[in-house]
Amino acid sequence: MAAPAHDPSTTLPALRPATLAVTAGRPPHEPDQPLNVPITMTSTYGATGDLEYARFGNPTWSAFEETLGALEGGRALAFASGMAAVTTILDLVGTGGSVIAPRHAYNGSVGALADAESRGRLRATLVDTSDTAAVIAALQQDEDCALLWLESPTNPALEIADIPALCAAAHELGIRVVVDNTFATPLLQQPLSLGADIVVHSATKYIAGHSDVLMGAIVVDDDEVYAALKGRRDLAGAVPGPFETWLALRGLRTLHVRLERAAANAAELARRLADHPAVAEVRYPGFGAIVAPVLAGGADAGDFLVRATSLWVHATSLGGVESTFERRRRWKVEPATIPEGLVRLSVGIEDVEDLWADLTQALDRINA
Repeated sequence: MAAPAHDPSTTLPALRPATLAVTAGRPPHEPDQPLNVPITMTSTYGATGDLEYARFGNPTWSAFEETLGALEGGRALAFASGMAAVTTILDLVGTGGSVIAPRHAYNGSVGALADAESRGRLRATLVDTSDTAAVIAALQQDEDCALLWLESPTNPALEIADIPALCAAAHELGIRVVVDNTFATPLLQQPLSLGADIVVHSATKYIAGHSDVLMGAIVVDDDEVYAALKGRRDLAGAVPGPFETWLALRGLRTLHVRLERAAANAAELARRLADHPAVAEVRYPGFGAIVAPVLAGGADAGDFLVRATSLWVHATSLGGVESTFERRRRWKVEPATIPEGLVRLSVGIEDVEDLWADLTQALDRINA
């Protein structure tokens, strides 16, 4: 019997996220087609087509955007960095408008708000976004609010926001909601389905996943907002390189297996850390691969820990296959409400027993 030809009309039930991560954004299944979208290295296209110039589009970006969009349930845009994506979103806020944002959040986002406020562009109000009633009260009291900015979990305090309730309250007042989904990733949380208008990622972190790419991304499900954000990206030139985008897409293909292993490691380490005498508190939201123990010895204990290991890498980024950590209050811009002894662990995919052995030999020496 002759082998059947590939039938592109074959339909399957809605694909699950792990399958989408592998299959979305691929070339068609045809003879001699590559399995992967090639890297398109060009600054110029032939005239009168859809692209015209490389700042407006690239086939490598399109593959990445299709894949991330499928996972988040919207249309994605790739950016040169997470901060390029953040500042592009803030451009949606008109001069004199205001933004309500978490008191604990990625320092780059808070810094961008502070910079815009210092120039009279907008006004920023920082609140505890895990306190739903307080956020709703802030929204209702601020007649100029144009944007509610959420992180859930927050960085580095790992606080959780009630995204559906806050989106509903914001929308009643005509306020857009953006959710930074970097920590959760679209495999653990899809904010658009919870009511958010915009999702932002530092694709540098879990999306790319190998600590070798600087990139950002935005996902929306509204064509008008998409057009506005793409217009700002094109005008500002906040575009990624094709090679970086190709690397990020390659990383995205394995997000589900990397995150499954890292999250399992994180859950086990959180459980064990809670019983160690050097640890006063463990902050862990119950999902994801970030754990934040607060050391009883404060800043000195935290500084000792990050210098006393061999596997764990003292570094400020996160989301790679390797385990990294840092005492967050070493940064002067970190809020005073973050404990001095809080050490943010980005748990990688190594063997959990090796990670624990490296941590405990250091923690045991703190109390020696």
